[in-house]
Amino acid sequence: MARLKSEIELICPCCGATLVVDKNLGRVVSHQEPVREDRPDLDHAAQLVDQERQRREAVFQQSVESEKTRGDALSRRFEEALRQARQEPVTKPTRDFDLD
Repeated sequence: MARLKSEIELICPCCGATLVVDKNLGRVVSHQEPVREDRPDLDHAAQLVDQERQRREAVFQQSVESEKTRGDALSRRFEEALRQARQEPVTKPTRDFDLD
């Protein structure tokens, strides 16, 4: 693309992006990001997506199993608390007013 005389091409010292600035407008007209070495390889993108799907499925199955046993655990805790409540002697509760 042909540059106008009022356009300046700059390289960002921070990220290395190429910026084209129009002096008359005082704005960035276009920019181009630099090529990064740490970006993921698209050849292995399908493999990465498949691994993530398998991980999500495993977490979901674990959640389903814990929910299945949750009701049993809650009912056991309730029964135990009920037994303890039946074994305790019935006493009159202490009030702050009675302590004076």
